Amino acid sequence: MSLAFTKMQGLGNDFVVLDGITCALDMTPERVRRMADRRYGIGCDQVLLAEPAHAPEADFRYRIWNADGAEVEHCGNGVRCMARFLRDQGLSASDRMTLETMNGLTHVELMTDDRVRVDMGPPVLTPSDIPFLATTQRPLYSLSVGHQQLEVAAVSMGNPHLVLRVDDADTAPVARLGPRLEGHPDFPNRVNAGFLQVLGRDHARLRVYERGVGETLACGTGACAAVVAGVLNDWFDARVTVDLPGGRLVIHWAGTGEPVWMTGPAVPVFEGIMAAGAE
Repeated sequence: MSLAFTKMQGLGNDFVVLDGITCALDMTPERVRRMADRRYGIGCDQVLLAEPAHAPEADFRYRIWNADGAEVEHCGNGVRCMARFLRDQGLSASDRMTLETMNGLTHVELMTDDRVRVDMGPPVLTPSDIPFLATTQRPLYSLSVGHQQLEVAAVSMGNPHLVLRVDDADTAPVARLGPRLEGHPDFPNRVNAGFLQVLGRDHARLRVYERGVGETLACGTGACAAVVAGVLNDWFDARVTVDLPGGRLVIHWAGTGEPVWMTGPAVPVFEGIMAAGAE
């Protein structure tokens, strides 16, 4: 059976977005990997699926698979694209929606331009809930990587992140350290690794090595985690502009117990049909 899809991107973090509301879809890791393959499939960082909500207070359910076929908890750039997809496809007539994810509810607001504002919820800082194998909660942890001791922050934004402060994002050892951090044994579910350059109290640069994907042009939850880490360590004020290789996000976090707000673009690229057999 052929499969209709929409290709979307948020700051160059690209997605295949599927309608599982009007037609139920059976997603498997193998099917996701074929779609995500940039030579034999459509090509993307993640596959996103809209489904009917399970929770009565949600408008839709939103699911995410990385390019390696693993289903994951959350994606900041993806949630913005999903909200835009639902409205553009006529599945919702509202500019405000509540989306159900693996880890709870996310509130989104479509703005007058291509941007979407998202309530990402409060960050999770308790190590066992990230999950991270540390005994006490701290702003920074010492992490052994080979012969190096790195000072990192650990945050969950519905998915696990570590944040490493670097002097220069351009020369940060993302390709060398990223895979070793992603699979570090102190993070049982693996981890997204952020390399953060602080430019000022309201401005940062960030590169992210994502679980199951590698370095991407942007990571919304990674930008949120980086700002949370920066506020906790007194590197940032509450509102921070974060420049990623694919573009710019604005992140606001007022402190412990408060939700993280993310604002950024969500752009349709093209629509298509994946032929039977190819998918």
